Amino acid sequence: MPIDARTALAADPRRAEIAWTPKDVQLYHLGLGAGTPATDPDELRYTLESRLQVLPSFATVAGAGTAAFGGMGAPGIDVDLAAVLHGGQSVRVHRPIPVTGRAVQTSKVAAVYDKGRAAVIVLRTEAGDDEGPLWTNDAQIFVRGEGGFGGERGPSDRLALPDRAPDRTVERPIREDQALLYRLSGDGNPLHADPAFAKLAGFDRPILHGLCTYGMTLKAVTDTLLDGDTSRIAAYRTRFAGVVFPGETLRIRMWTVADGRVQVAVTAAERDDAPVLADTLVEHSQYL
Repeated sequence: MPIDARTALAADPRRAEIAWTPKDVQLYHLGLGAGTPATDPDELRYTLESRLQVLPSFATVAGAGTAAFGGMGAPGIDVDLAAVLHGGQSVRVHRPIPVTGRAVQTSKVAAVYDKGRAAVIVLRTEAGDDEGPLWTNDAQIFVRGEGGFGGERGPSDRLALPDRAPDRTVERPIREDQALLYRLSGDGNPLHADPAFAKLAGFDRPILHGLCTYGMTLKAVTDTLLDGDTSRIAAYRTRFAGVVFPGETLRIRMWTVADGRVQVAVTAAERDDAPVLADTLVEHSQYL
């Protein structure tokens, strides 16, 4: 059934009350590979209650991980989920996310773009508590076969990589059990755990969650260029360009392109630097 963009955009936002505890934050960070090595004092800010801070990418899993696809049941959106791909993700935090929190989260279709042979649906979730707004999440959902309805094509978010060597390059190994741990934060898709299901989807074995790679990358940038201080991060966006498997290694290249902006490229090191994340940008405060 074709997407009814006008109906989808006019629909009332869906509202939900969400809550999280330090255990939810710790579990999310552990799912990103935090705590390795366990004796590293810098890792304790992700794993120990008395020092705990929150990576802004936690906003994608707060409230049982519904941020990415929370609006797919909106009026006017009736698509075959087999044709759906998570094309990109962005988060903007309006202030640091508290370690313990309760919030009201609203989800709506913010935009529908016509790409010809496909449509892109932008699902927006916004969360706030008694003190005001906390974050805004945009998930770009690519739907094959749903274009051609005469809508706007939408903006291009492509970023050309700087024509110079990266300022920093780090590698982050993905544990064999990492997808099994990350899925406990809310994404129980069997594609990331069940080898038989993964083969039906065309993969030799389960793949890592794209949002896990997304969080791992933000942690790497934070630890490498921002003195490990998550409160300096203002916004973060990426396009999912390829898959990565547990047991592989992420190669993360970083360029400081302007005051408060870091451009990032992420590849799978063992597969000839196959692209994993592209058009990736972190915005941050320049000074502590």
